[in-house]
Amino acid sequence: MAPDILDTIVSAETPEGILLELRPAGLTARCYAFLVDSLIKLAVIYAFEILALFAGGIGIGLSLILLFALEWLYPVVFELSRWGATPGKRSQGLKVVMDNGLPITPAASFTRNLLRAADFLPFAYGFAVVSMLVRRDFKRLGDLAAATLVVYRPRPAGKIAASDIPPLAPAIAVAPQDQAAVISLAARAPRLTSERLDELAALAAAVCGDQGHSGPQVTRRVLGVAQWFLGRR
Repeated sequence: MAPDILDTIVSAETPEGILLELRPAGLTARCYAFLVDSLIKLAVIYAFEILALFAGGIGIGLSLILLFALEWLYPVVFELSRWGATPGKRSQGLKVVMDNGLPITPAASFTRNLLRAADFLPFAYGFAVVSMLVRRDFKRLGDLAAATLVVYRPRPAGKIAASDIPPLAPAIAVAPQDQAAVISLAARAPRLTSERLDELAALAAAVCGDQGHSGPQVTRRVLGVAQWFLGRR
């Protein structure tokens, strides 16, 4: 029981039936991200207000528009970008995804950010903090309504990032369960040492026509086949 309680890994199933492992971000990391984003917003507002002093009444109107955009559109625009995260979340290695691990949709992003008003209640994001502390996936109310997760972005430490590998057609016919195993290996690649990754890739080398071989080049080809299985062609 103890390992299950301590383990915060969340399994997500893609539309293709592939299980992915996601690491939800806890309260501390998200608070730091919120602080960074708040400082960025304050810096933008401060700089704009200095310029608005010379614009008179028009400056006041533009300031109100800027405040609205920073409060409601700032997170949505960045969450729908290729990074899937605001600058604050990126600084902490976080991103926002759907429950199934796929990139966040526009509707989900609007929903989770509109409900920040509910998360703020009764004050200082009280409901959000309570919700995150009682759930192992650390979801706030907005995440529950939008079916989203804030997760840690895999960080390759000098190792191969599977997403950077060009897709490669498999050299042989591969059964669905074996495809799932290759995709699972690609998902774990950023968390494995280079030696362990090469060792595991050698077991799947037949999919790229390198059976009996091992090494970084074989590993790259195996990960390329994984990208092919994911439909990135």
